[in-house]
Amino acid sequence: MEQPSGYVDPRHPLHVCKLKKALYGLKQAPRAWFQCFSSFLLQLVFSCSCIDTSLFVFNWQDDLIYLLHYVDDSILTGNNSALIDRFISQLHSDFAVKDLGPLTYFLGFEASSIPDGLFLSQVKYATNVLARAHLLDSKPVTTPMIVSQRLSSEGVPFADSTLYHSLVSALQYLTITRPDLAHLVNSVSQFLHAPTDVHF
Repeated sequence: MEQPSGYVDPRHPLHVCKLKKALYGLKQAPRAWFQCFSSFLLQLVFSCSCIDTSLFVFNWQDDLIYLLHYVDDSILTGNNSALIDRFISQLHSDFAVKDLGPLTYFLGFEASSIPDGLFLSQVKYATNVLARAHLLDSKPVTTPMIVSQRLSSEGVPFADSTLYHSLVSALQYLTITRPDLAHLVNSVSQFLHAPTDVHF
């Protein structure tokens, strides 16, 4: 890339600039950011989980720190407050970090502290799913689907298959805290290729 006008080096006017593509919103940017952040954590003797590559664990003697990283959000917890504070100040020295305090909401989960630990719910997320489906005014039922009901592929094609796919994906995510939805989600997932009004 040529030197931008106004920034031409008078000693080397014919030199060119090396463009780091990852910095300019191209498809490599998220990967470059993750590599930079994970390298920083690995230098601090964190280890990357084999099961979930976005989970990093610091384990030294009896001290533990868990860091779950997703895009540009992170959850940090551990059993030594002083060590966590030192780690946060190290983060501040290397990255522009904003500490949002105790965990309240992350990736569709609401978190609240209880005496035995942490209570996770997806009420806000579920309400959003109902709003997208225009079902906020519907009557609630204790059983989301009749277990013996068999869905078929016959019927009038559903008008908005993109909405159907989106809602089924959202319901799959809800099964994390609502396993009672698993049968329903499994049933409607079988018709993603050709949903009908009956499936909605």
